[in-house]
Amino acid sequence: MLKALIFDMDGVLVDSMPFHAAAWKKAFLDMGMEIKDEDIYAIEGSNPINGLPLLIRKARREPEEYDFAVITSIYRQEFERIFEIKAFEGMKECLELLKQRFLLSVVSGSDRYIVHGIVGQLFPGIFDTVITGDDVKNSKPCPDPFLKAVELLKVRREECIIIENAILGVEAAKKAEIYCIGVPTYLEPSQLDRADLVIDDHKKLMEHLLGLEPAQGT
Repeated sequence: MLKALIFDMDGVLVDSMPFHAAAWKKAFLDMGMEIKDEDIYAIEGSNPINGLPLLIRKARREPEEYDFAVITSIYRQEFERIFEIKAFEGMKECLELLKQRFLLSVVSGSDRYIVHGIVGQLFPGIFDTVITGDDVKNSKPCPDPFLKAVELLKVRREECIIIENAILGVEAAKKAEIYCIGVPTYLEPSQLDRADLVIDDHKKLMEHLLGLEPAQGT
C-alpha cells in the first residue's frame, strides 16, 4: 500500500555534498580547526545543533569553547559563494512522473534557507512537504524528521519509502520503522547496509522508483 516517497536532498536529489564539505572546512579553518571530508560525510543528515559538536570533537576541541552561530554563519556564506546548483541527471523528470502517482516529501538536515532555495529553484511545485534541519529539535539519526514528514503527509509509516544516501539518514529511517532505499553517492555500498535495499547509482535508482506501483485509489 505505497502512497508516499520521502527523499533526502543532498546526495539524493542534488550533487551538493562536496560543496557542503568545502564550506564547513572553511568555517572550521577560520575558527582555527581542521576537519576532513570523511568526518563531514559521516554526519551527513544531521543539523548544525547536533552535528557541530561531533565535528568539533573530531578536531580535538571542546564544543563549549565555540559559538555555533558564528561557525554556521561562516559556513552558510561560503556555501552560497561556491555552490553550483545541480540536480542529478534525470531527477527532475523522474520526480515529475512520480508526482502523478505518489505524495512526495523532502527531508533534509540542512538549514531552511538553503533547502527551500534549492527546492524552489530546481523542483518548484513538486513536493507536498519539505522538512529541514530547522524544523525539528532532534535531527537524523533520530527518527523525528521522517516521522514529521509522515504526519504532514497524513499517511502511515508502512505506506512510505525513504530514499537516503547517508549513514545517519538510513539509521533514522530504521528507527522510524520505514522501508529505506540507500544509494551510496559518496560512500561505499557496505556503509549503507542497514538499508532495506541498496541501489548502486542514480540511474538504477530512478528506474526502480518509476517501476513502483501506488496503492489503489491514490
